[in-house]
Amino acid sequence: MNDRPLTLMAVHAHPDDEATGTGGVLAQYAAEGIRTVLVTCTDGGCGDGPGGVKPGDPGHDPAAVALIRRQELKASCEILNVSHLETLDYADSGMMGWPTNDAPESFWQTPVEVGAARLAELLHRYQPDVVVTYDENGFYGHPDHIQTHRITMAALAMTTLTPKVYWTTAPHSMMRRFEQAIREFGTDEPASDATPTAGAAETVDDTATAEDTATVEIGLPDEEITTWVDTTAFAGQKLDALAAHASQGDNIFFLRMGKERFTDLMGVETFLRVRDTTGAATPENDLFAGLR
Repeated sequence: MNDRPLTLMAVHAHPDDEATGTGGVLAQYAAEGIRTVLVTCTDGGCGDGPGGVKPGDPGHDPAAVALIRRQELKASCEILNVSHLETLDYADSGMMGWPTNDAPESFWQTPVEVGAARLAELLHRYQPDVVVTYDENGFYGHPDHIQTHRITMAALAMTTLTPKVYWTTAPHSMMRRFEQAIREFGTDEPASDATPTAGAAETVDDTATAEDTATVEIGLPDEEITTWVDTTAFAGQKLDALAAHASQGDNIFFLRMGKERFTDLMGVETFLRVRDTTGAATPENDLFAGLR
């Protein structure tokens, strides 16, 4: 008899990504007694430093930023009741085109097979029934998100495990609502790794050109979304988890709105199912459909 608990593994790039894209499902499934495992691939060292100092500016210390963000990540996991946190601690690569992309120790420069082998060890250890990560474009073109996708899919190929596999996404109808919210809350600030949705409205980052952003496609047509999980009952936890990443508050657009509006915008989390052995019909409203 197999007494191993049902397990969800979410593989993310930076501290705070766990809350933005999957905070609802992590909290909801934890409340249902499902084991939740978060793997965070980078140290977040390209985030804002104390006082809002930006990467590359005088006084920005990536090591100090990483230490702060590790503590914030732990706090977020406590709020979401994540069962197990695993950190790979690769150096944050920064936004696409930043000089940090080329640092030898950056995640972007890490050979895929090296990162995948480490993640494959965690897959063997936890034997997840469901794995969630990003699509080939990392949802919005961030190098660490793209690399996270690559090592996750490569790690799965290194094992004989057959979990359901999902990529985070957003329906185009939701992206239009995000654009409206961005206009409503009056922000012209560029997106950071904590604000993946802002790319649909203006630019993906402050180094991107119009030509760059025109090629970045975010989300999918509504009819192509396979999985819609209503996590509105856990939106408060999700917002609190985002707020735990206080050092990045300038970059987290969602913290500028109240709980009611946040729940309206972020209460449903959507995914594209890319691997399945259960035969569960789509569209589905449960990542564990066909498993229980």
